[in-house]
Amino acid sequence: MADEVVLLDFWPSMFGMRVRIALAEKGIKYQYKEEDLRHKSELLLKMNPVHKQIPLLIHNGKPVCESLIIVQYIDEVWNHKSPLLPSDPYQRAHARFWADFVDRKVYGVGRKLWATKGEEQEAAKKEFLEIYKTLESELGEKPYFGGETFGFVDLSFVTFYSWFYVYENFGKFSMEAEFPQIVAWVKRCMQKESIANTLPDQKKIYEFVLELKKIFGLE
Repeated sequence: MADEVVLLDFWPSMFGMRVRIALAEKGIKYQYKEEDLRHKSELLLKMNPVHKQIPLLIHNGKPVCESLIIVQYIDEVWNHKSPLLPSDPYQRAHARFWADFVDRKVYGVGRKLWATKGEEQEAAKKEFLEIYKTLESELGEKPYFGGETFGFVDLSFVTFYSWFYVYENFGKFSMEAEFPQIVAWVKRCMQKESIANTLPDQKKIYEFVLELKKIFGLE
């Protein structure tokens, strides 16, 4: 019997994009269900009762939650092609460390850039630049974070590229001027169909953020 794979997601979510890229890398067919996060579906609330969040993968009726956990699950279950995590235990731990760094640091500070003003926004900008400098230092001269091939850390971080235009506009800086190695790495990643076909247009994300700011009174 063929696997039944369903993904509950929301198109601008950099976390959902991770799962979509992982499924594309593995060549897995799945049913995509777009969620309205202001009116969450019964299926989402039933299958993810703890966090009630997307992305949510349902594999043969069983839910898997949290994007990095889902990506690791996909890598373990469909291990026939395109390995995302290294086989070496130390390298695998190293990759998990940096993916966790992205989760803990990158999303929150990026949100502060567009959701705050004044001194709070300036502090967020300073923190943003420091975090990205740390990531650029880890990337170094390597083609990808893990070395010669696209892997777990790349997948965890590259989805934020779709939000770079938002960060630049609200932070008043150029990503390419500040982080040339990261932008070069992104362009390398974007040569992969799984990524180019998944990441939404940056201007579309910017328009989405402007709408969000209106909804939450952040203008």
